[in-house]
Amino acid sequence: MPEKEAAHRINQHITAPQVRLVGDNIEAPLVVSTREAQRMANEQELDLVEISPKADPPVCRIMDYQKFLYQQKKKAKEIKAKAVKVVVKEIRFGPNTDDHDYNFKLKHAENFLKEGCKVKTYVFFRGRQIVFKDQGEILLLRFATDLEEVAKVEQMPKLEGKRMNMMLAPKPKK
Repeated sequence: MPEKEAAHRINQHITAPQVRLVGDNIEAPLVVSTREAQRMANEQELDLVEISPKADPPVCRIMDYQKFLYQQKKKAKEIKAKAVKVVVKEIRFGPNTDDHDYNFKLKHAENFLKEGCKVKTYVFFRGRQIVFKDQGEILLLRFATDLEEVAKVEQMPKLEGKRMNMMLAPKPKK
């Protein structure tokens, strides 16, 4: 199995004859031979890491490479943990939905929005029910106005085939 190529070239894998050396323990960036830079890194018991290989001469830093990789993984993990995961819940109506069913679904949608989920509501038309598309739009708009305290409309009712869709997103908390 071939070994995965490292993100940075370190120590003896650096091929440039000269490098620009930077780091915490170096006052000003200086250009030295690669061999001299490796000797300086060995004296400090650290690694010589090529940071910018495309520069002329390539930029290298003296640091503990394993610690550097650990910190990068830790930062990536924190960023991933802070990422918002969007959950979309669906609520389906018929064009002639009864008041009791409507109120039941309204309460569910309100709970979903309070949890931070987006809600996709749609009216499904079967067969000849498509002639009631005005009723479907009125139903979805009524649904949006009933939820306007906890939600904002992301997409107004739009007919797509046999479905009229509308997207609601939770209002940001103050």
